Amino acid sequence: MTLVLVHGNPETTAIWDPMRAALERHGIGPDDVVALSPPGFGVPSPDGFGATMHEYRDWLAAELEGLLAAGTEHVDLLGHDWGGGHVMRIAMERPDLIRSWCTDVIGLFDADYVWHDAAQLWQTPDGDASIARMISRPDPERIAFYADLGMGSEVAQSVVPHINADMGRCILALYRDAAQPAMADLGFNIAAAGQRPGLCILAAGDHFTGGGVMHRRIATRAGARVTELLDVGHWWMCENPGLAAHTVASWLASLDRTGAASARA
Repeated sequence: MTLVLVHGNPETTAIWDPMRAALERHGIGPDDVVALSPPGFGVPSPDGFGATMHEYRDWLAAELEGLLAAGTEHVDLLGHDWGGGHVMRIAMERPDLIRSWCTDVIGLFDADYVWHDAAQLWQTPDGDASIARMISRPDPERIAFYADLGMGSEVAQSVVPHINADMGRCILALYRDAAQPAMADLGFNIAAAGQRPGLCILAAGDHFTGGGVMHRRIATRAGARVTELLDVGHWWMCENPGLAAHTVASWLASLDRTGAASARA
């Protein structure tokens, strides 16, 4: 088993560190987990990279192809925030690359989903100034801001130095590419994700991803299980890493019991 983690915006692989430490108590160690950084989000974006949804899908597919070519038997793919969006593109369009998938943003693909206020601003010409302000604030202010939102101080200290002009460019390009009806259009194909076992994490306090009704409705169309995590918000893996690790480990154990390792064809 290889658990592949994909983070979102505005993040780096550091968001997974608390959960990864807790996973070791479930027998899932460093050699079992790979954390990938989407271009621009913790790693530099390559020259000519347009940061569109399709380009991120292709980037993730290439990363998974590389893991499989190197001998990984099967991949269990877990994404958070925009990472969860990229995961769903793989689940729908390249299920041959994975054994299973897990996302916490399945609601984004519901026909009734409306982007949150910050995203809607980024999708307008005023978004450039908004991003410029976001990346120019002093680090201590930004660390306190993201820590209070749920990242926690230690994770925020690792993430904030990477919230830079490159990330800002990728944020604007990605959200503008995803302006509605783009996400709703992608959601028409959500049933294709049912070719592999899926888990949809619903963090009860996450107000960015559409809420419980949308999550459950679109998860049903994807043939996926829904697990609700109480008393946590958008950064559930940072807020309660023990709960996060238990949820993920239980999901992986259920796959092993049902023989889902044979799903990749």
